[in-house]
Amino acid sequence: MATEDAFPIQEHHSNPHKRSGYCPKTGIYRSLLHLSDGIDIPKSPNLDLAKFIFSHFPHPDRALTQIALIDSATDQQLTYAQLHRSVRSLAAGLHHGLGVGKGDVVLLLSPNSLLYPVICLAVLSVGAILTTANPLNTEGEIVKQVRDSGAKLAISAPEEVHKLKSTGIPTIVTTEKGKDDPDAISIEELLDKCEPLDIPSMGSTQSDTAALLYSSGTTGFSKGVVLTHANLISIIALLRWTVQITGSTNDVYLAFLPMFHVYGLAFFALGLFTVGTTTVLMPRFDLRAMLDAIHRHRVTNIPAVPPVILAMVKIAREGGPQLSSLRRVGCGAAPLSGDLANEFRAQFPWVELRPGYGLTESSGATTFFVSDRDARERPRSVGTLFPGFCAKVVDVDTGAPLPPNRQGEFLIKSPSVMKGYLKNDEATSSAIDGDGWLHTGDLCYFDDDGFIYIVDRIKELIKHNGYQVAPAELEAVLLTHPHILDAAVIPAEDEESGQIPVAYVVRASHSRMTEDQVIQFVASRVASFKRVKKVRFTETIPKSAAGKILRKQLVAQYHHTPSKL
Repeated sequence: MATEDAFPIQEHHSNPHKRSGYCPKTGIYRSLLHLSDGIDIPKSPNLDLAKFIFSHFPHPDRALTQIALIDSATDQQLTYAQLHRSVRSLAAGLHHGLGVGKGDVVLLLSPNSLLYPVICLAVLSVGAILTTANPLNTEGEIVKQVRDSGAKLAISAPEEVHKLKSTGIPTIVTTEKGKDDPDAISIEELLDKCEPLDIPSMGSTQSDTAALLYSSGTTGFSKGVVLTHANLISIIALLRWTVQITGSTNDVYLAFLPMFHVYGLAFFALGLFTVGTTTVLMPRFDLRAMLDAIHRHRVTNIPAVPPVILAMVKIAREGGPQLSSLRRVGCGAAPLSGDLANEFRAQFPWVELRPGYGLTESSGATTFFVSDRDARERPRSVGTLFPGFCAKVVDVDTGAPLPPNRQGEFLIKSPSVMKGYLKNDEATSSAIDGDGWLHTGDLCYFDDDGFIYIVDRIKELIKHNGYQVAPAELEAVLLTHPHILDAAVIPAEDEESGQIPVAYVVRASHSRMTEDQVIQFVASRVASFKRVKKVRFTETIPKSAAGKILRKQLVAQYHHTPSKL
């Protein structure tokens, strides 16, 4: 395992601007971290993502026995050699048998499985473009994605095929089991019948599109995020660096994050194969199944999201399993409160918890904690910029750059920033300005040492009596109450104050907590202008697959549902 002294740390200077990486002349923050020897972001324009990944597979002798993937439900395993052969066989079937080639868009609609990474890598190997869809989406949402992306072929789990029938595009099912049409082609059949032939070079370059990922649309309709081979190569190179410097090379990872999401795709369907680790796959998150998988497979590393962190804390409070094998937990995709981070560390003191920040538009990552010590000392931070990243913090109203400890919109620039939104020039120009800065829409600030703190989404700030109230801050307070299992805060229009904070709360099964008790609990812990004014009790908080609260659903629910006490 790497030691603290071996980490590439930020240089320490007496000048606070040098410690933060901030340049007062340009208003730009630059990462002070550097990639380790032996890891770089390739510059060759003629490199594609599949070739990059395969170039870092284990040596053929080791690949024969090194386990790449384990199915948590069936214990079926794939070695790296078997994975490589399967990808080549499927790529041959797609290209020679079905005519899939460079620039064709292939839609993948399936939960996590051993076949998911095989399909992703095979699609990329023939120069095609991958677009992944959420199996929980409605038929209408799937149809919209097919049409918007221009998909030529769909690959679907048998139970989801009905959502594609109205599109009229050719569809392959993933498995023989469960398919309705006995004549339908399956991925399993292609793997069984196709030889792993060499695919002629498709001439894909780093500037070509590799994936079309549809953002979660928490504040509006989802948009197709265009990610190039260069975008994903750069983020996987950074993943290789993080595995190396955190001593995670021999870790056993657990994958319950959906691979259709950029977080799961970059980690489990693509990136971790470049460091030769073993990943245990779950089709979806289930707390008991997760605990069982950790125990049976001696899992050491879990990339997670805040709802999973909360669930682990609650199970530990109840005297659940010790999870003694676990060594590292990452957290991203949605804000993790400092209080929840502290409680997780109290319950699992032997585990390194490293929150991070990223978004689909940045290929999934922007910040990272190199040192576990730094993460423990700054529980509300999401770490520092990845090597090669630049950032600005700008005034929300004027756009003026801001120095450390001043809140403003977070702007980033890096090799991983998307090409743009598919067929949406207006949205693209709104997100990426003329100088190439991606406007994240998140309110943040840097401290004097270059650590970044995400306050909330700018569009989700509640405007109360001229003040700005961050829903995430109030949610963090609510979740500290032992009778509150989950919570979300939304704005509600108010004639006198403009907007007021309204809390949606999931009570523990035994609790008889009242609205007034919730209001008083929060009031005793925040400034007067931040106080919750109304409370609605609910059974669940609607969230995206990545764990982000779907506030627009709660806002609509608020206008149609009376108080439930």
